[in-house]
Amino acid sequence: MGFAKDDAPNHLTDVVSDALTDTEDTRSSHGTEMPGPSPNPATNLIIHDIVLRSVGRLSRMTVEKAVLGKQYGNSFAKDAVENRSVVHALAAYGVTKFAKKSVPGAAVVGAGLLVKVLFDRSQSRRKARQNGRQALRKQADPDSLR
Repeated sequence: MGFAKDDAPNHLTDVVSDALTDTEDTRSSHGTEMPGPSPNPATNLIIHDIVLRSVGRLSRMTVEKAVLGKQYGNSFAKDAVENRSVVHALAAYGVTKFAKKSVPGAAVVGAGLLVKVLFDRSQSRRKARQNGRQALRKQADPDSLR
C-alpha cells in the first residue's frame, strides 16, 4: 500500500507508528534512541522482530492445538499442527502477505475463503467432515510427504 501521492501515510501501521512517534517520551531526554539491549538500532530492530515473530508463532500454535484438541484430542492436535508440510506453510504465509498488503488483497483473500466455506457447505455435512478429518489425519502423520 505505501504512501499516497501527497506522501501522507495511508496504511494503518504508518498512521499508528507516526502517532506513537509524535507522543512525548518523559522517561528519557534522548528521544532519538531506539530501546533495546544494543546501542545499534539495527540490531535492536532485528531482536524485536525475532521476539515478536516467535511470540506470534507460539501463540498461534497454542490456539490451533487447543481448538483441534477439543475435538480430536491433544496428541492428534499436536501432530497435526507440528507436521504441516512446507508447501502448506509457504502457501499460508504467501496468502497472508497478499492479504496484508492492501484492502483489495484482503478482499480477494476474504472472498476466496468465503467461496471455500460455501463450497464446503454445499457438500453434505458428512462428506465435508470426512474430507476435513482425512486432511488432518494426513497432516498429522509424520511419515507423510512434506
